[in-house]
Amino acid sequence: MPIDQSQTPLLSRLQQCASRRPYAAFHTPGHKRGQGISEQQSAVFGKAVFGVDLPELPDLDNLFAPEGVILQAQELAAAAFGAEQTWFLANGSTCGIEAAILATCGPGEKLILPRNVHTSAISGMVLSGAVPVYVQPDYSAEWDMPVGISAAAIEAALKEHPDARAVMIVSPTYHGICSDVAAIARIAHHHGCPLIVDEAHAPHFAFHPHFPPSALAAKADLAIQSAHKVLSAFTQAALMHIQGNRIDRSQLAKALQLTQSTSPSYLLLGSLDAARQQMATSGTERMTQAIALADRAVEELSKLAGLQILQPKWRCQENGEEDSKTKNRNIGTTGRGELWGDRTRITVDVTKLGLTGFEADEILYEQLGVAAELPALRHLMFIVTLGNTEADIIRLIQAFHQLCHRHPPSGSTSNTAKSKAANPLPIPHSPFPTPHSPLPTPHPPTPPITPRQAFFSPTRPIALAQSPGHICAESICPYPPGIPLLLPGEPVTAGAIAQLRAIQAAGGLISGCSEPSLETIRIIE
Repeated sequence: MPIDQSQTPLLSRLQQCASRRPYAAFHTPGHKRGQGISEQQSAVFGKAVFGVDLPELPDLDNLFAPEGVILQAQELAAAAFGAEQTWFLANGSTCGIEAAILATCGPGEKLILPRNVHTSAISGMVLSGAVPVYVQPDYSAEWDMPVGISAAAIEAALKEHPDARAVMIVSPTYHGICSDVAAIARIAHHHGCPLIVDEAHAPHFAFHPHFPPSALAAKADLAIQSAHKVLSAFTQAALMHIQGNRIDRSQLAKALQLTQSTSPSYLLLGSLDAARQQMATSGTERMTQAIALADRAVEELSKLAGLQILQPKWRCQENGEEDSKTKNRNIGTTGRGELWGDRTRITVDVTKLGLTGFEADEILYEQLGVAAELPALRHLMFIVTLGNTEADIIRLIQAFHQLCHRHPPSGSTSNTAKSKAANPLPIPHSPFPTPHSPLPTPHPPTPPITPRQAFFSPTRPIALAQSPGHICAESICPYPPGIPLLLPGEPVTAGAIAQLRAIQAAGGLISGCSEPSLETIRIIE
């Protein structure tokens, strides 16, 4: 019997509780359904939202032992996203990644994962005591970014470390580039390992044929998704999906009790129920609109001299089947502009305008009314979602017209104003190697000490210039996207230091370091 995806059991129950006749509340939270909020709170948030900011009342179920409306909502989500079981996460995808590592890798056990993992994976290894085996992601020199992990690299790591307990990958990347999840799943399963996919940026893949297959459709065992990144859930609301029996679900549930708040926000949980209902009932239509908007932006921006545009795509036939002519080209890199993945991610390289991505981002945001998702040294990345409108796309196009007018590329002139043409900036490349590079990788696959050992070891500050060769005690990364250039337990490299200095000089934000100016970093004694 078909499941009725139009229902919202948890959201509807919250609405019923909010509209219930007034009663004397002697439970948390302290604002008592909005009775105790300040005028400033009411002016900013409105009063209605406080009526559904409720605790675990008897008729609202319990996140850690669901039997009622939360269980029903999670079962609906599992059906919608193609999972056997789904958990709602109120601590973001971060807590899901940490729980996944805790559930699969104990102290001293090996976890194979790419070097460009999110910092939450490092936290998971600190908690579990797992030993990382880092695999270098493929790297696009043209776009100066890691572009996914190859199946061959995972297979080589598994052959070298047959005692590994699990494989974790990030797909898609922040820029929307996908790895061949299906091939990696086959390899991991052949070696007896479950595959965990940090799919934070792709909860929408299951709802349109012009996106790559979801991690679950590609036979991954566990997928963690940030429902707030591209769907309509509140910030910090996320989902964890599982299938098969390679991961102990009771152990996973126990791990979630360690990483989730014991007072989960029903605002977040209810928004997950609503976001699922929206995608299950109208997701294809909404994603079609988002794709059309992204395609229009790419078409118009590609006409502007000085800009290079990356829009990953997944080619398929009208019936949703992969085109046999391009099936084997949907994964990986085949040259500039031919990286495959999520076409609602648009990356714009501005270096020919004589600008860094950080400088362009400041102009766009402060002067032209456009906010990018992620500025970097060479480019900016924009996310088009179901919340964007045609007016947004028009403003984006107009803003880049003005940016290119103000900063014409070398060899071109403005029609209405004369300005000195800017030269492309000599920005240093990332320390990641090129795909299948014979050169030694900048970091050892297995660091001298584990993240957990580094976390509990005595440390001391040292001048940044003197740090190469020492063992790093911090997780230092440009943020967003929260992908560390230096990880606790591994040697500091000159390449990573150069990259950090370049990002800092260009105006980027560096997080994770105890001394924000980066004059010093902490190393292991």
